Formats: sequence, structure tokens, C-alpha cells
Amino acid sequence: MLDRSAMSSVSLNPRPPLRVVLCGSVDHGKSTLVGRLLHDAGALPEGKVEAVRAACVRRQVDFEWAFLTDALQAERDQNVTIDSAQIAFRTAERFVTLVDAPGHEEFLRNMITGAATADAALLLVAADEGWREQSRRHAYLLGLLGLRQVAVVVTKMDRVDWSEDGFRAVERDGRALLAELGLAPFAFVPVSAREGEGISGPSAKMPWHAGPHVLGALDRCEPPAPAPDQPFRFVVQDVYRHNGSRLLVGRVESGAVEAGQPVVLWPFHKAATIASVERWPESGDSRALAGESVALTLAEPLFVERGHVLSHADAAPIVSNRLHASVFWLGAQALRVGDELRLKLGTQDVPCRVATIGKAFDPAHATPELAVASDVSRNGAAEITLQLRRPLVFDRHDRIAALGRFVLAHEHRIVGGGIVTTGEYTGRRDTKSQNLTQSSGTVTAADRAVRNGHRGAVVWFTGLSGAGKSTLARALESSLFGWGMLVSVLDGDNLRGGLNSDLGFAPKDRVENIRRAAEVARLLAEAGGVVIVALISPYRADRAVARRIALEGGCEFVEVFIHAPLAACEQRDPKQLYKRARAGLIREFTGIDAPYEEPLDAEIVVPTHELTVEEATMRLVDFLRDRLERGGRDDALAAPAAYEI
Repeated sequence: MLDRSAMSSVSLNPRPPLRVVLCGSVDHGKSTLVGRLLHDAGALPEGKVEAVRAACVRRQVDFEWAFLTDALQAERDQNVTIDSAQIAFRTAERFVTLVDAPGHEEFLRNMITGAATADAALLLVAADEGWREQSRRHAYLLGLLGLRQVAVVVTKMDRVDWSEDGFRAVERDGRALLAELGLAPFAFVPVSAREGEGISGPSAKMPWHAGPHVLGALDRCEPPAPAPDQPFRFVVQDVYRHNGSRLLVGRVESGAVEAGQPVVLWPFHKAATIASVERWPESGDSRALAGESVALTLAEPLFVERGHVLSHADAAPIVSNRLHASVFWLGAQALRVGDELRLKLGTQDVPCRVATIGKAFDPAHATPELAVASDVSRNGAAEITLQLRRPLVFDRHDRIAALGRFVLAHEHRIVGGGIVTTGEYTGRRDTKSQNLTQSSGTVTAADRAVRNGHRGAVVWFTGLSGAGKSTLARALESSLFGWGMLVSVLDGDNLRGGLNSDLGFAPKDRVENIRRAAEVARLLAEAGGVVIVALISPYRADRAVARRIALEGGCEFVEVFIHAPLAACEQRDPKQLYKRARAGLIREFTGIDAPYEEPLDAEIVVPTHELTVEEATMRLVDFLRDRLERGGRDDALAAPAAYEI
């Protein structure tokens, strides 16, 4: 049991608070553990235990520690936790909010809700039953949700006579299972919540355990950085006019901002300065912190609308039309590649399409496993890629949770939710002068799309030398031109012979070569053209920068992997470059003594070693016409009026 005097002398400098999800199979003792934790931590009101004991006597049922936390009468009758209950208490070092997630299969989505907002997890496994089906499901879901701080609590040790061998068997199986999911639990803790062993101090009945008790394990966890210390993000909810000023109304989701600070408006990378921070009633405070809903005014007359995001220039968000996420699916029909949905993140609402489904998890399967799948069933979870209809501003969930989680909707119904798992932070683009003001005309991208019959786009060909980029780029140019599109090609060799003739092939020069190509392509695409860029562009990070540059101009970006094995490229060797590289006459040649990073999820892959030029061209034409000839302006893009107040 806990030494009450020890708990009364809590740290004068407590560690940051922690949110912990408690999960595991039904009947493995979660609610019992919570009740005992609250009792041993001194978090229960005076007389609460006695009142529950008296109620049990009146109802003629045995006393259960779980009754202290199961709030619903239906849960007491069925002995099953239905919803995610949030319970606050404190350890010797910090405040803890424990999210008691349901273990029953029918309530799996509630477990997802709890885990998606947690900093760490306690995964319960009964010593006498081991890793049951539902225990494995919850472990899989913790892996999918990116929760990396996990401690396994091995419950009901009294039922195996406090056996170290029984505990080690559960630990051995658990480490093997969790390793497959990329999880490395920081502790395995043997306990008996009913007997109060291993909860708040060392257990005399398990002297062989040298690790932490449960409360000690909670004090080992590291919380995320406090929201005010995170990078600044302000999500615009609406725009109002008041006394001649344009008020950007919204919420500071993370970080802080104050009047006079320079900021950047996303997704279109517009520099601005905060003129004032407004509140109602007025407070005179010129600074706003995370969690505050305020109005900001800008010193510059920029166009701003709902869904835009403000950040500081040195800690920018991700801007992309490609999103990698772990999702939990609630729709009645299975989620499939090609399904059209709407993604809602913050105040952004963007049409999207399911581009790929990676590893998926089917909770109805007898032995659920993470495996590549063709669809995601109801209540299932999966790693997916979404292709967005226009640029989205977001963060990885592990960096800024508020801009790293989203919901999916179909026909005005929520059908799923997810978190952003990966994404390239490409950094800032500096200019030599601080006296620049970007201009914009009255002819919009939507106007050009209506006039031309297609939207402007950057089609970025990447692949090894000899894969067929230039050949296919020219063939595609001819075909799209025949369809009446405004189309041009930026070829790597042509750029190096002119605009980029001052650049060599050192890493720094390669980066600058791609940046310049992307900037030129963006300008041409902003003018309404389809620009085919044919560059080796060997590094994923550089291609991510090119994508971001295009999207900041409001242009479509399509990455095309012109794929051919190195052996096939060497056999073709149209410029005799491989031969010279093998002879040592060319240094740092991509594919020989310099790396090429294949795209992980290009919008389209064209295997030129398997297709003729005509077949490859038609595949690209079919793909691009479907994307670009939708034309016009999506309803969600229409700028709302600035309301007068």
C-alpha cells in the first residue's frame, strides 16, 4: 500500500501533467486498477469507499474496486466499461489524467478516441490469460496511432500465485508482438489491483521484480512540450470588418504571438506582420497564447479566408496535397482506394481521394494482423495516403497534435478520423531583401482554368538517368498539346545549359538546381500552364521542397516516378554517362556513386522497362486529364465575404 505521508510531501517542482490511456482486453482488470490507483493515490473523496461498500451490501453484490470508476449503472450491471472515462489524480511528481478506454470489441472506436489524445499508454494483460485477441487489437491500434510510450501492466498476478515464470512468459510474448509494431515498452509491471500489490510501491509478494510500480512508471513518462512552447499556429475561423480593419478571428492552437511579430500566412507563403491582438472585452494585452480565441489584424492588406493558418517563418507547418495518416474507419461501407471524401482539419475542409491503403487492421478478424489490404472494414484501422484536391496545411501529430488530427466525411456524415503520421518539414525560403512586396492580379487561377479548360499544374518527372524522363516528357507534351492544353517542358539538361549554367553537381548546387526549376515551373503553372519538369532530382527532401513551392502558388503538383532498374538504364545509356561514370570519369553520378531515393508514394509510377513510349504516354494522359480537366473552382474554394461587425 501507499505511504500516505510520502504522497503528502509531493514535489515542490512537479513535472508537466500527463495524459495516459488505459487499454487492454475486457475482464483484464482495467476498472479495478483505476479504482485502486485512485484509492492509493489519495484521490477519492472522504468516505467514498465506505459509501460504495454500503451500496454493494444494499444491492447484495460483492464489493468491486471497479465500482469506484464505472459511472453508468449499465456498466455495473454488465460489468463492462462502455465509454472512455477521464479520471484525474496526482502521483508524487505530477498530475495525471487517466483515460479509461473500453476493452470490449463493440466499443473499439471509443478506445481510439481515448488513445488519439494521450501522451502514453498502459496496456493491461492478465497473467492467467496472456495476450488475448482484444489485447493484440489494442496493441496494434496503439502502433497505428503512433503512441510510442507504452508500459505493459501484467494484472491478476494473484491468480498465478505471484509466479515470476508466469510474468516472464507474458513479457516475452509481449516484447515479440510489440516489436513487430515498432513499439518498445519502457516497462513491464506485475500487479494485483485487487490485492493492492505493485500499484504504488514495491510488492513483498513479488520480490523478484526490480522494476517500477504503476505510479512510478507513470512518473517515468515524458509529456509533449506544453502548447505555449510549441511552434506558433493560428487557425483562421472567419474574417470580419470592424472600424476599417480586417479581423482574423480564430484560435491559437499552439505557441504564442504578439503585436509587431512577423508571421507567414499559409498555404500560400505570404509574409505579414501582426498589427494587433484584439479581445472582447478589451484587455490591452498584446500577446496571445495557445488555447486563446482572439482576433488578429495584419499590417499588410493580404487576402485571408477561413482555413488559412498563420505561423512564424522559422517553424513552418507542412503544406502538401498528399497526406500520410493512420485512420479509423466508421463508415457502413468499406473504405477503398479511389473513394472520394472530405477531410476536415482545424477549419480547413478539403475534398480528397484515397490514393493508397497500406497496412490495415480488421477488428472482426479472428487473428487481426497488420497487413497490406485492398479495403478497410467498418471499425477497422489502416495506414493510408490521401490525395488532396488542393493544398492542406498540417503538422505531424507527434509534433503539434491540434494540426495533426482530422476527420473524414461523406455526404455530411463523419465516417472516420485519423492522425498525420509522416510529412516533410522543408524549412523556410529566405530572400536577400526585406523590402519586397509580392503583387497579384485580378485574374485568378480559377479564371484561367475556366478559360483554358484545365488547371495549371507542375508534373514532376523523377528517375534515374536513362529511365526515359526526357523522351516521355516530350511525348506527353505532344499528346497534351493535341488535346488543346497549354503545356511546356522544363528539361534538366536545358536548364543546366541556361538558367542554371552557374551550378555544378555538389549537393548544395543540386538543391539550388531543383529550387530554381520548381520556382520557374510554379510561375508557368500559375499562368495556367501544365509544366512537365524532367529532372533526376534524386532526394525525397528536395522533391518535397518542389511540391511545396508549387502548392504555395495554388498549383496542382503531380510526382511521376519514371521507373526503370539501374541495369536497364545502364544498358540504354543514351548519353554514355554510365560508361564514363564506371570508368571514373564522372564523380558523384546518381545510381553509381551517389544515391537515388525512390519516391515512396508518387502520384503515378510509370515502369518504362515494361511499357512502350506510346503505352506510357497514354497512361499519363488518362491520369492527368482526369485530374486537370475538372477545371473551374471548387465550391469550397470560394472566398467568404468579410462580415461587418
